[in-house]
Amino acid sequence: MSAKPDLKIVLCSPRGFCAGVVRAIDTVERALDKYGAPVYVRHEIVHNKYVVDGLKKKGAIFVEELAEIPENTSAPVVFSAHGVPKSVPADAQSRNLFSLDATCPLVTKVHREAAIHFKRGREIFLIGHSHHPEVVGTLGQLPTGAVTLIETAEDAKTISPKDPNNLAFVTQTTLSIDDTAEIVALLKERFPNINGPHKEDICYATTNRQLAVKKVAPVVDALIVVGAPNSSNSQRLREVAEREGCKIAVLAQRATDIDWTKFGNITSLGITAGASAPEVIVEEIMDAFAERYTLHVETVSAAEENEFFPLPRQVRPEAAAE
Repeated sequence: MSAKPDLKIVLCSPRGFCAGVVRAIDTVERALDKYGAPVYVRHEIVHNKYVVDGLKKKGAIFVEELAEIPENTSAPVVFSAHGVPKSVPADAQSRNLFSLDATCPLVTKVHREAAIHFKRGREIFLIGHSHHPEVVGTLGQLPTGAVTLIETAEDAKTISPKDPNNLAFVTQTTLSIDDTAEIVALLKERFPNINGPHKEDICYATTNRQLAVKKVAPVVDALIVVGAPNSSNSQRLREVAEREGCKIAVLAQRATDIDWTKFGNITSLGITAGASAPEVIVEEIMDAFAERYTLHVETVSAAEENEFFPLPRQVRPEAAAE
């Protein structure tokens, strides 16, 4: 039997679950423990099939709209980490549904910023991707027409506000740092008085994972991003790797997604994971490569992460004693 070829694996750090994702998944699991099955979840709690399937097995039922939830149920309904339009909690209240809000606090921060700008009479731009649930939720915080979506640099160059001196912008939390910086620079150049966030809206986890990929992508033959196709932060990681010169940059939800024909002649491989991808799948993919190669593993770190977000009050451990 011939010896397996050597393969250097460079793990990006940080990678995988962020504090907002941990909080959202824990909210569903604590609700199941405390109230029993079923627990309804509006939209995927996070964009990861492995996570969603695991919660389904424990008794979570995923719905796209509250209308799918039976009348007169006492089961909790959890709002996903991406946030929801204001109409959704209002609808839940009108139907006497018991709701738990697992919206990431960093998304809630963007909602609050937009509300403050609106109260101050400013026209608001939202930098983000249309139809992404986070963007739908942010747009839905304010009356129709109060927020204008900017998706590209071209949008920033051509948008015509009513009053160029009374503007503000907020951004989706999971965007490309570089793309967003370009759009913000264009807006500030065109509208010098535009009001932006005091602290960058792109979340720490998105930023840190992109910085790690920027370090690793130029020095490996290929890079795998563990993540789902509908995960914005995972797609941005793949794009960053390509932009940094990595010729083979692919997204994989599981080891079974790997197209081995693309990895035949590589001697080094970078691996990262989107903020909603569990570490167990990183290990699964490394195991798949270990069957074909002799692995030599190292880690490249871009930042330390120790963020923690408390759970919704109703499912915190101390709530059990109340």
